[in-house]
Amino acid sequence: MFENLSEKLEKSFKILKGHGKITEINVAETLKEVRKALIDADVSYSIAKEFCDTVKQKALGKNVLTAIEPGQLMIKIVNDELTELMGKEAQQIDIKGSPAIILIAGLQGSGKTTFSAKLANYLKTKKGKSVLLTAGDVYRPAAINQLQVLGEQIGIDVYTEETKDPVLIAKNAVKTAKDKGINVVIVDTAGRLAVDEEMMNEISNIKKAINPQETLFVVDSMTGQDAVNTAKAFNDKLDFDGVVLTKLDGDTRGGAALTIRHVVNKPIKFVGIGEKMEALDVFYPDRMASRILGMGDIVSLVEKAQEQYDEQEARKISKKLKTNDFNFNDFLSQINQIKKMGNVKDLMGMIPGVGKMMKDIDIDNDAFKGIEAIIGSMTPFERENPSKIDGNRRKRIAKGSGKTIEEVNRLLKQFEETRKMMKMVSGGNKMNALKNLRRR
Repeated sequence: MFENLSEKLEKSFKILKGHGKITEINVAETLKEVRKALIDADVSYSIAKEFCDTVKQKALGKNVLTAIEPGQLMIKIVNDELTELMGKEAQQIDIKGSPAIILIAGLQGSGKTTFSAKLANYLKTKKGKSVLLTAGDVYRPAAINQLQVLGEQIGIDVYTEETKDPVLIAKNAVKTAKDKGINVVIVDTAGRLAVDEEMMNEISNIKKAINPQETLFVVDSMTGQDAVNTAKAFNDKLDFDGVVLTKLDGDTRGGAALTIRHVVNKPIKFVGIGEKMEALDVFYPDRMASRILGMGDIVSLVEKAQEQYDEQEARKISKKLKTNDFNFNDFLSQINQIKKMGNVKDLMGMIPGVGKMMKDIDIDNDAFKGIEAIIGSMTPFERENPSKIDGNRRKRIAKGSGKTIEEVNRLLKQFEETRKMMKMVSGGNKMNALKNLRRR
């Protein structure tokens, strides 16, 4: 996410390295590179220039403290301005209605249907709301079926009708939700390949008919500045309440994320960061600015960890470690918790300084597949009794998992070492654990 932009911004700040103070000359040199980096990231020239002019004005008005280097001060100013550009602070979604109605709009292929399901899952699991998904895209043949499959996957009902009238479908879905006491109705609508009057009138008629609390415009962030122009056209017609950026984990240059808020004056409310139903984040401008500048996002990382933390499971694992009963079933459970947190490389990028180190390292998001295959080839007895896995059992496990005997041996050795280390830490013998770590 934003790797190229982060790298170029970092290079621009190096111009100030070694300078004792901020001057008009070295600021101009730095901001010339910042402007180029923003334009390369698909930020429009006018916004990039306006951004750099504001940073220059603030930088030249600052006195550099003895304890702060000019480069550090410039990073702080750019960080503040990026946060301002993207909307200052996170904006919450309005779900106060009875039911609350959320209308989803956007071009075809922007990820509306997948986002609708992700949002339903978010409201169900994190907000404790009952949700009804509504299949309002009556033109794309697979749209209704796609929403039904996703709804079944997350355990949420999908409202459908045979009629080809999306306005009637939306109205009837809201009535059904009222009758059943459902908290939130999410209406997925049809997209088109381009902005056209027919599509705009249809979505406008749906909005008038159901009067939603929230109208969200979904945009594919990989389309760059075109996404910003499309958002403006939609906003002029619909006056939507917020923006959703999808595919932010892809090969995106970041221009849409940086400037869409500035152009349409509407907040970015959510970002999609993967294919999984859990891969949806509230958009925090300050955290995103920190990540763009290579400063990490430790707050989001901790929040993701807390979401997956199961206190009862943790107590059970701790007890097993103390009695040396930690087994491969427990190990698999821990792996699944890590996987639920999201893309591995993206998670590591949230740790300050680590994102830069991992830039050229390809981390397969299916890195656990080999381990899972080996554990999956074990019998229930073997999973519960790792110490009983002898040579013959190892050969059978290797054959069943499609791995070599060396890979099976390596996993068993690593598992035993991990178990010993975890036992030391959980048992309070942290000094010995640290000594063992230093030896490795």
